[in-house]
Amino acid sequence: MNAGIIGISKYVPEKVVTNFDLEKVLDTNDEWIRTRTGIQERRIAEEEDTSDLAYKAAVTALENAQISPNQIGLILVATVTPDRGFPSVACQIQEKLDATNAAAMDISAACSGFIYALATAKQFVESGAYDYVLIVGAEKLSKVTDWTDRNTAVLFGDGATAAVIGKVSEGRGILSFELGADGTGGKHLLLNDDCFIAMNGREVFKFAVRQMGESALSVIEKAGLTKEDVDFLVPHQANIRIMEASRERLNLPEEKLSKRIHLYGNTSSASIGIALTDELEDGKIKDDDIIVLVGFGGGLTWGAAVIKWGK
Repeated sequence: MNAGIIGISKYVPEKVVTNFDLEKVLDTNDEWIRTRTGIQERRIAEEEDTSDLAYKAAVTALENAQISPNQIGLILVATVTPDRGFPSVACQIQEKLDATNAAAMDISAACSGFIYALATAKQFVESGAYDYVLIVGAEKLSKVTDWTDRNTAVLFGDGATAAVIGKVSEGRGILSFELGADGTGGKHLLLNDDCFIAMNGREVFKFAVRQMGESALSVIEKAGLTKEDVDFLVPHQANIRIMEASRERLNLPEEKLSKRIHLYGNTSSASIGIALTDELEDGKIKDDDIIVLVGFGGGLTWGAAVIKWGK
C-alpha cells in the first residue's frame, strides 16, 4: 500500500503588501529586498486568523480529493502561529468541517512543518490506521512580525495549504522522506520575549544552504533514484539564494525549480504546499513526475520527501 497526495490546495488572504508599501514605513527599498530575498510582495491577513486560512484551504483540498469530511480519520495542522494556545487549530478545523470521525492535533516544526505532517500522515495511511489524513500548513506570521525591524519585516507573509493523503496506485506516492532537528541552533531563529520573530540571518542562511542540499540528496538516494531522475524541485520559499543553492546541488536547470517566493514571501509551514499547488495549476507537474520537496525551519528543523506524482 502506497500513500500519496490525492488532493491539494492553497488559500491566501486578499490583501497584498508590496515592497513599495514597505518602503514607506521602513528604511529599505524594493531593489534591496528583491536582490537579497527574491520577494516582491506578500499577502497579509486582516480579519482572518490562522484557523480561518486553514479551513478555507482544507475545504478546497477535500473537494479536489473528492472525499467528504466524515471520511477523514486524522487532521494534522503544521503551524507556529495558532489562534491561541489551545484548542489546537486542528480541532478548530475539525469543528468547522464537521469532520466528526477525525482525531486532530497540531505539529510545531516551523517552516519544515508541511514535510513533518506529510511524513506522519504516510505512516497512518500505509499502516491501515486511517484511510484518509488531512494535512494543513497554515500561518499568520504577520501577528508575530516586528514591523519596525527591516531585517525581518520584509520576509514574511500569511497563507495556508492543505492536502489529503490517501492510498495511491503502485509505484506512485511518497517514495521516501527525511526529518531532522538540531536544537542547538534554536537560538538562531525563534520567537523572542516580545513574541516577535528574531533571526540571526547569517547563521540561518549557512545552515539552510547546507542542510537543504544534503537532505534533498539523501531522500533521492533513499528512494533508489539519482539526481537525473528528478523532474521538479519544490523547496521552502524562504530566500531565492537558498533555493538556487539547492537547485545547483541537484544539477537541475532553472525551469525545474519552483519559484513562488516573489508572490508570497516566506509563509513558513504553508510555503511548500502553496508552491506545489501553483505548479500543478500551471501544468508544470504531471503524472509520474518525480518531485523533491525540501524545507528547513526554526528549531532548527529540516525535512525532505520524494513523491512520484499521481493517484
